[in-house]
Amino acid sequence: MPQSPELSASESELIASCEAEIARFTAEREQCERKVRELMAAEDPARGIFHAQEIFLNQRDKLRLEVEIAFCRNKINRTRLGWTENAGAPDSGGLLF
Repeated sequence: MPQSPELSASESELIASCEAEIARFTAEREQCERKVRELMAAEDPARGIFHAQEIFLNQRDKLRLEVEIAFCRNKINRTRLGWTENAGAPDSGGLLF
């Protein structure tokens, strides 16, 4: 795999874009975490106050955001290593995963 010591302008822009997305996803994830904590604290089983559905939806969004962050980090790593987007294509001889 060819590694270039310096990144081209388009690669630098791609990395900057991914880093901005990571920052946005991280902020959204933290917001989901705060909301889950608030909802759990607001529950009162004695009075029949439950927020199970809202808690579940926020936890699901948190997990989705963690996956998005991981995809962005992987994209940055592939770009820094000089791998192209179609490196895993069947005709390129690369791995399929």
